Parts: sequence; C-alpha cells; structure tokens
Amino acid sequence: MSAITENLFAYILFFGSIVTGIAWFYDFKVDRPIRKQKYEQEQKIQSKLSKKELKALLEPKGFIGQLGSLFFVILFVFLFRSFVFEPFRIPSGSMMPTLVDGDFIAVDKWSFGIRNPLTNNVMIDVSKPKRGDIIVFKYPEDKSIDFIKRVVALPGDTVIYQDKHLYLIKAGAGDDASPELISTRLVGNVEEEVMGFTETFNVYEETFGDGETHQIRVNPNVRSFQEYFYHQTGKPDGMWTVPDNCYFAMGDNRDNSKDSRFWGFVPFENIVGKTRAIWLSFEFNRDANSSIPKWIPSAFRFDRIGGVH
Repeated sequence: MSAITENLFAYILFFGSIVTGIAWFYDFKVDRPIRKQKYEQEQKIQSKLSKKELKALLEPKGFIGQLGSLFFVILFVFLFRSFVFEPFRIPSGSMMPTLVDGDFIAVDKWSFGIRNPLTNNVMIDVSKPKRGDIIVFKYPEDKSIDFIKRVVALPGDTVIYQDKHLYLIKAGAGDDASPELISTRLVGNVEEEVMGFTETFNVYEETFGDGETHQIRVNPNVRSFQEYFYHQTGKPDGMWTVPDNCYFAMGDNRDNSKDSRFWGFVPFENIVGKTRAIWLSFEFNRDANSSIPKWIPSAFRFDRIGGVH
C-alpha cells in the first residue's frame, strides 16, 4: 500500500492504461468489425451519406468506444513520464535563486538509472549523481512528498557546515586530510520582504571545483539553528559522513531550506531524477483583496525559461 501512496499518479496512469487498453481491444475485436461492415454496406448501395457521415460510421461509439479511444494517449503519457521526462512545479523558495516558486521544471528519468515507475527500483544502472546536480527525490521521512535539492556530498564524503560555510573531506582523501572549504564568491545582494520585514540576502557563486558553478543565497542576519541539525552517531553537531549509497543534499537558499542538515541523507533508491530545465514559469503574486483566485497566474516569466544550473 505504501508503494501506491508514494507513486500515486504513476499508479493512476498505469491502471488507466490497463482499463483503456481493455476497452480499446474490445472495441477493436467486437465493435469495429460491425462498424466497418456497415460502412462497406453504405458504400455498396451508393448511399447518399456525405463523406463526413460515412467516415463517422467508423468512429468508436458508446462508452466503451470512447474509453478505448483514450488508450494511446494515456499510454504515451505514462511511458513518457516514467522513462523520459516528468514535470514538477517548484512550491517554495528553498532553491532560490536557482529555482523560484512558480517554476515548472523538466526532470529526466534516465540519468540515474532506468527505474520501475511503480516502485522506483532501479532496473538498469546508468550513472550516479555528482556534486552540484539538482535532484528530485522522495523525502526520506515521508516518501509521498517530492523534494528538490542540490547534491553537495557523495557516499564516503565528510560534510562540515560551520558559520554558514560548507567544508568537504572527499571520500578516499585519507584520515589525516584537512577539510576543504567549498569556494564561494560574493556576486551581489538582494532585498526581499519576509513576513512584513525587509531582509537583505547575500548572493554567492559557489563551485565544487569540477567546473560546476551555481549561485546560493545566505541571510547574514539569521543564525544557523545548529541545535536542530541531524545528529549522526559519533559526530559533533554540524558534521556528517555520508553512508554508502546515500547523498547529502542542500537547498541553494541556505537559510530557508529543510534539507540534509536537518533530517539526514538521501538514499539512492529515493531519487526520482535529475533536473534539466525550466520549461514554464509563472508568478502568483496577488493583492490580498483581489477577487481573482490565487491559483491563477498573475504574470508569465519568459526570462526564466530554459534556465537551470
């Protein structure tokens, strides 16, 4: 039952494909020959029916026929969503400035293995996530919820988050290796109203040293809440060693992200796919007194289409 709740929409499409497939097969084997026979009879007697009316004789009729006509559409959506791309909407600001609320992203389903769409188990290995990849995954504490974060550490890496700086001791570096400060460069700041107050966020360019570069946001006026960090046995607060087959993921909006710092590691089996691009972006900012429903977009953000880093 848990697998169904974790992959509910996949199950809906799967069973929808089965039901419409049965309807299509019944229509093809039983009703279609009857329609075809009637069509040929009308042609033989030189019926006064128009070409449009004659063509209509071949079209599926009734509930079964109409249901069967949906089969190939639903099957295509199921297969495309399961093995090619799956769309997601960004619901929060935890990945700002890279992704913002209202962005719609395309997540590829093959980069980290071809998976069973109903269980998310890997059927064919392809590759593993790298530092800097933005991944969508099942939230370890509730797999019915999808999270999106950036991979910052791989299996065997030791992560240290101190004074809002990220340090890594990469896997295989040796017991006497010193923590490596992940390179950041201040590129600007932005002001934003938060709960009625204007906050200033510093924007940094962060790189993991392998050519991957992205931007993060840090609020210098907010503390790290280290007392709420996930505590790994044998490690001080703010320090973690990533277990085998797991990853450490963080939001780019470092002071507004519930991520691995607070709940632990992302098992490889939880990963849904890799974020490739923003394909649509809406604003939903409306005055509290507006009569227009909040779910209706207030603006279209053309400048965000195609972006992801």
